[in-house]
Amino acid sequence: MSTAALDLSALVLPDRHPITAFLDEVRAAEDAGVRTVWTYDHLTWPLLADGPWYGAVPLLAAAAVVTDRVRLGTQVATPNFRHPVPFAKELMTLDQLSGGRLEVGLGAGSEGPDALVLGEPKRPLKERADRFAEWLELLDTLLREPVTTVHGERFSAVDAHQLPGCVQQPRLPFTVAAAGPKALGLAARFGQAWVTYGPYGPQVEPADWFAALAEQSQRLTDVLAEQGRAPDGLRRTAQFALEARWPFESAERYADTLGRLAALGFDEVTVHWTRPDGRGLPAEALPVVAAAHGL
Repeated sequence: MSTAALDLSALVLPDRHPITAFLDEVRAAEDAGVRTVWTYDHLTWPLLADGPWYGAVPLLAAAAVVTDRVRLGTQVATPNFRHPVPFAKELMTLDQLSGGRLEVGLGAGSEGPDALVLGEPKRPLKERADRFAEWLELLDTLLREPVTTVHGERFSAVDAHQLPGCVQQPRLPFTVAAAGPKALGLAARFGQAWVTYGPYGPQVEPADWFAALAEQSQRLTDVLAEQGRAPDGLRRTAQFALEARWPFESAERYADTLGRLAALGFDEVTVHWTRPDGRGLPAEALPVVAAAHGL
């Protein structure tokens, strides 16, 4: 696989103020040729907790009506504050509004502010994993079926109508965030794509990041084989951290990064779109990045 074969997607954070600034950046990313524009589905984010922060669903609705081609999605929605029944209705509506351009990133959710804002107790890792499995299965059913009744341990749906349904059939695509064995199994079972952030933080060396992604990607291949799916049966996306600067140090460094990811079986990279605060993709590196992806 050549490096140009890897798709480029962008994360535009929901902290842009006024909201027209968010829409301007979504349109700029579409004009640049990215495959998907994602936005974070959090109620707040510790790194930017003291500034503006808008809701993902209404932002994506606005983005859907000011764009024509680019795919749009959450990265990632979790059970921390979303119930499958109203969320499925919102997703179906967004898929209709965008003309079938919606994707949804989904994950178990960490024990951050989103997990505590509703006043619920902290949950151990196993309970969060079990909760995600139930949540994901019900969300899948709701988006496939016109009417759903399910009585679950944590989540239920009673005569939940989902009409007219998604434009994309049998439902809109799921991109599942996963690193551990159980989550990777859910990605293989329910996902059309898998996303990983790898290890993140200022102390993470590039070599350690690549090693972690290699291990995770191989685990996914093994899980797919166990479920009778081919290694390329799931789209694989690597997401650079907001603070990661090393991939963009030079054209050669970026090309090498793409080559190594391609060798690990990845199909796509996601960058944080250029930001006024200097985080994410440096504005001066955008032409190099676009050229590396053949845009």
